[in-house]
Amino acid sequence: MIKWSRFLGFLMIVVLFFALAIPTYQSIWNNIQLGLDLKGGFDVLYEVKDAPEEKVTMEGVIATKNAIEKRIDSAGISEPNLAIEGDNRIRVQLAGVFNQEEAKKLLVQSAELEFKSPTGEKLASGRDLKSNARAQTDQQTGAPQVAVEFKDPKLFADITTKYVGQQVSIWLDGEMIQNPVINEPILTGSAVINGQADLKEAREIANYLNAGALPFPLEEISSFGVSPSLGEEALHDTLYAGGIAFVLIFIFMVVYYRLPGLIGMIALVMYTYLLFSVVSFMGITLTLPGLAALILGVGMAVDVNIIAIERMKDEFRNGKSLLSAVIMGQKRSMPTIIDANITSIIAGVLMYWFGTGAIKSFAVAHIISVLATFITAVLISRLMLQLLVRSNLIKNPWWYGASKKGGASK
Repeated sequence: MIKWSRFLGFLMIVVLFFALAIPTYQSIWNNIQLGLDLKGGFDVLYEVKDAPEEKVTMEGVIATKNAIEKRIDSAGISEPNLAIEGDNRIRVQLAGVFNQEEAKKLLVQSAELEFKSPTGEKLASGRDLKSNARAQTDQQTGAPQVAVEFKDPKLFADITTKYVGQQVSIWLDGEMIQNPVINEPILTGSAVINGQADLKEAREIANYLNAGALPFPLEEISSFGVSPSLGEEALHDTLYAGGIAFVLIFIFMVVYYRLPGLIGMIALVMYTYLLFSVVSFMGITLTLPGLAALILGVGMAVDVNIIAIERMKDEFRNGKSLLSAVIMGQKRSMPTIIDANITSIIAGVLMYWFGTGAIKSFAVAHIISVLATFITAVLISRLMLQLLVRSNLIKNPWWYGASKKGGASK
């Protein structure tokens, strides 16, 4: 007797999934953050050097990393990746940044601003300014300038009062950029810095001042860039290879394992959708090694289904009925599947713990793929197969991998 409720339950799972996946897959993919090897950008490794009056410590390295990160944020560069390597090195990865020289200048410019008296005495520094410097144009001349504001207006008022009629020079990184004459005391604590070639340079100086000076100087150790075209080509080739693999796996599973193979492939589509949904939702930056790990996970997800199907075929050989063979095959395959997934997760955790850069990216993607495999290839696939068998709609064991005589097909 056909149990239509079980078959409708099977169809409901499939229909609901595709009704959710088809309208949303494009937006999920568009929301995934791509690393510089897929999107283009550059990678640079700096060594933090001793300052003239202070040796580098780990606290100093962390402070320098934070200062660099603040500069990147002030420049509006999205998705930076900064990591401390060893005792005194900082790796900076910026995706989508293609003018490497300008980006490097932003990172290493010391941005030490000083106000000096006519005799060269230091009167104030950039540390006395609020982090609200901004580029603007002079309303009378249209010339670019940088507007700054002192944290303590009294400090600037005292300076401008003392040096009325004299020049108070402004220095940036040891170079004098302005030497104005103080005509009258400035009591508001506001000032402007002139002398920029254009508004772009004024914005750069404002960004430097807002981010503050670097605690320690940096020396470039290595750098490399990836053009947008190379990143796009790598992404296209990887997805193309994954698509070919998916088609070949689909043909093999359906021809060799029949209905269980078809259900396994439906679960595999669910696995792929769940995988990229998690990556998009968690805001994980997807790199080429990470994408390779996700595609490798496709093979692992299929392997989980094959283990369960082969155990089911063993039960057919032992003369079990269709329902008994499916239930016992799934039950006896579970310890092997769990052991394999646990060891894979352990390997991923160790890679993440001891690895750096691309290895960490691979490890994160690997762990996510294992968890997604367990949800789709184990839980959902098992449920769908049992619903189909219990519906009694297709009773011939041959459709489930058995031979016409009742044993497992070769």
